[in-house]
Amino acid sequence: MSDCLFCKFANKEITPDVVYEDADVLAFKDIAPKAPVHILIIPKKHITSIADAEAADIALLAKIQWVAKQIAKEQGIDESGYRLTTNCRADSGQLVPHLHYHLLGGALLGDIC
Repeated sequence: MSDCLFCKFANKEITPDVVYEDADVLAFKDIAPKAPVHILIIPKKHITSIADAEAADIALLAKIQWVAKQIAKEQGIDESGYRLTTNCRADSGQLVPHLHYHLLGGALLGDIC
């Protein structure tokens, strides 16, 4: 999608603070972090939300979870714990209409996100 912010990141039209990238997945630091570690993980393929994912996306969705685990280890939050969450559509608070996961950690999270 030409007007999607995260597609622009994936297509290198805009460069976020990248912490991980491969052919399918991009992960970058959130510009308004809610925790000491707050990384967004996106598929490079445009999927509007988890509700719009299809059976053909199952391997990609699983890969995102695997990447999250690896990033958590690299960020030093794998032992203390972390949260991986996604919002789905407007009522959930999804602000960017491109599937993305929030990886949060580095502090007691309580009720944030």
